Amino acid sequence: MKILFLCTANSCRSILCEAIFNAMAPAGMRAYSAGSHPAGVVNPMALQTLQAAGIAIDGLFSKSTDALAELQPELVITVCDKAAGEACPVFFGAAVRAHWGLSDPSELRGTDGEIAAAFDATLARIRTRIQAFLAVPLTQLDSDALKAELARIGSI
Repeated sequence: MKILFLCTANSCRSILCEAIFNAMAPAGMRAYSAGSHPAGVVNPMALQTLQAAGIAIDGLFSKSTDALAELQPELVITVCDKAAGEACPVFFGAAVRAHWGLSDPSELRGTDGEIAAAFDATLARIRTRIQAFLAVPLTQLDSDALKAELARIGSI
């Protein structure tokens, strides 16, 4: 199963989702990330947060949805409000779509400690959602039930 996490800049939240999912997922499942308007660089604090959590950062980079035109994911999950309102490109075909909105920790202004805490909180929320997703009996759900379950997970 291929899962694509989308965000506008593909520099923080979608990157965190890709890395955390791939660290937690069983064999046969893989996450990717992309952005509708990629920043071209990954937020350094996102990388630092992943490393501090013991999650590999090798191969993570900010990229456009065009770079994954041939991917054909089964699931497309948007993680920011800007991407939620955009239509998924046609090449994502019959993918089930969901929205797991996350506040952008990179937009927080504050002390270094406050910003680090925001990144840690975002990482923890993503981890909780992915744990919930991995507990779903995917083979037992039809498309509508899967959409409902993904919506439920997006609210936690």
